[in-house]
Amino acid sequence: MSTVDVQPKKHKNETWREMKKNKGAYLLISPFFIIFLIFGLFPILFSIYLALSSWDGIGTMEFVGLRNFEFLLTDPLFWKSIANTFIIFIISTIPMIFLALVVAFLLNSSFVKFRGFYKTLYFLPNVTAIVAVAIVFSVIFSPSYGFVNYIITLLGFDAINWHNNAIGVKVAVAAMVIWRWTGYNAIIFLAGLQKIPNSLYEAARIDGASTFQIFTKITIPLLRPVMLFVVITSTIGGMQIFAEPQLLVGNSGGAGGEGLTIVLYLYQQAFVKNLYGYGSAIAIGLFIIIMLFSLFNWKVVQRKK
Repeated sequence: MSTVDVQPKKHKNETWREMKKNKGAYLLISPFFIIFLIFGLFPILFSIYLALSSWDGIGTMEFVGLRNFEFLLTDPLFWKSIANTFIIFIISTIPMIFLALVVAFLLNSSFVKFRGFYKTLYFLPNVTAIVAVAIVFSVIFSPSYGFVNYIITLLGFDAINWHNNAIGVKVAVAAMVIWRWTGYNAIIFLAGLQKIPNSLYEAARIDGASTFQIFTKITIPLLRPVMLFVVITSTIGGMQIFAEPQLLVGNSGGAGGEGLTIVLYLYQQAFVKNLYGYGSAIAIGLFIIIMLFSLFNWKVVQRKK
């Protein structure tokens, strides 16, 4: 037997002995891996197989190959849901990240009192039940007696039917997203700000730097890793918007499907129409979109200039 054959076998035996020696530790962490295999890995693999099949959830599963993906690429509602999701993402996530950064910068400032109270206040929307949030915002954006329309009519403009208007429904959903996630991301930014040495801020103030210059020249560059995390998680969350439009305008996405997002369309096809194979194909398409968009965001945030 050659030396090449002996070395892997020896390494394998050492690994097995080490595992037997620490079997108690492996036994303690095994529940996580077992639960992951059952509720994580198996659903992922099954959804891939399901995307290649036609199944209504009850009858016989029929293998159809790439037919679901062929229909996906020519489905106008799927592309409409992508467009709606991107529009809602742009008008909600970009302002939300900016507001979260400003709030975190203010909470980290020495002149702000009762910072613990404000942290709790800003984080409260994130732990509020989404159903309660949807009810409140449905009243605020109500076409007939809503608070927003009341302000608009006071200014001399016509009231907007937020639930049936192409832009109005997206603005209403985006407002829910901004209100719910600004405080959460502000707390994450605040944790990153507190790791920046105060000596840098003191040196900048001694040199005569303004608050805006400190914010743009010191805070933003040193917050790059935290910003990368927030941008990627916000991208993933923004592409998966479901509860807000579903509770606000229903499973159909409102009049003309203007509030139909990708996940809402997935839910409609899989759990309303019982097209589980096509729903799995939509899920895989969503995964590819999120992966590409997250990679794009990572490249943008990582740029030196």
